[in-house]
Amino acid sequence: MATLDPSLAGTGRRAAGGGPPFAAVLALTAGHLLLLYFVLLWWDRSEVASAGWRFALFLATLVAAFGLSRLAGWIAEHPAGRAIRFLPAAFTMILALLAAEALLRAYQVPAGLIPTPTEVLVVLWQARDVLLQDTWQTFVMEAVVGFLIGVGVALPVSLLIARSGFLQQGMMPYAAAFSSIPIPALAPVFVHMFGLDWQSKAAVVAVTVFFPVVVNVVRGLLEIDPRLLDLMRSYAANDRQVFVKARVPNALPFFFNALKLGTTLAMIGAIVGEFFGATGKGLGFRIQIEAGRFGFDIVWAAIIVASALGIAWFGLVAWLERRFTAWHVSLRE
Repeated sequence: MATLDPSLAGTGRRAAGGGPPFAAVLALTAGHLLLLYFVLLWWDRSEVASAGWRFALFLATLVAAFGLSRLAGWIAEHPAGRAIRFLPAAFTMILALLAAEALLRAYQVPAGLIPTPTEVLVVLWQARDVLLQDTWQTFVMEAVVGFLIGVGVALPVSLLIARSGFLQQGMMPYAAAFSSIPIPALAPVFVHMFGLDWQSKAAVVAVTVFFPVVVNVVRGLLEIDPRLLDLMRSYAANDRQVFVKARVPNALPFFFNALKLGTTLAMIGAIVGEFFGATGKGLGFRIQIEAGRFGFDIVWAAIIVASALGIAWFGLVAWLERRFTAWHVSLRE
């Protein structure tokens, strides 16, 4: 009868063991509490903290990071729900914000250089009306409209290229080359062509999104398993049926990859485009004008809004990808 390796048996006992390691929870809790205590203690003070306090804050950050790493390792080794698996990321954000708040207050860094997280949150609420107007201009009128135009033009162009060998040889090299054009090089050109309003930034976004979609969709339509084509022909499928049943499903993962890349490029294109000219609205305009005034609390508030919109937009496309390509091996695994 085979015997169990003692090292494997110990691993099994650890994997099946109870709760998270006590030392990890203790270190994580102690580090966070010390940072929070200092923030509350130094809330209204204007002097630089003593060397002892500053050393204690660095030590508390290291201790909390150690506990967080141990806790993350334990969660990775144990089956857990989605909410539990999200805990390391949540604690990482909390630790980063607490450590930044405590250290900035300990060294009394001026808000004109680096504002504390609480100062950013306060101005985010106070300037919510202005930021909402900037969000409508940048996200809706520039990023989303330009994204839809770029994708809407890229899809029929991709179909034409995939159907024509001449276009594949004549246009695809240029499409691949133009997809690497830096956005700051396009922005001033389009601002001068279309003016300072949202149309110029939407044009930047459309061109930026157009080429990655063309390249990816054409690849998806053409790079198909020859055995699948032979199988379709053996069933006497015509060109339309091969296109609908084989080529389009094969191109969907490529298409959604291009869309996810396009969401990021769209936000970058809209914000960078506003650096070269705007009508007094937009997140990019707000970042540029407030950075010149050393209003970095508003700058960081605008960055938070832009980041949240970009993450939500990317998440929406990823959800649609899971919905329409659930059959793909990358999602099934």
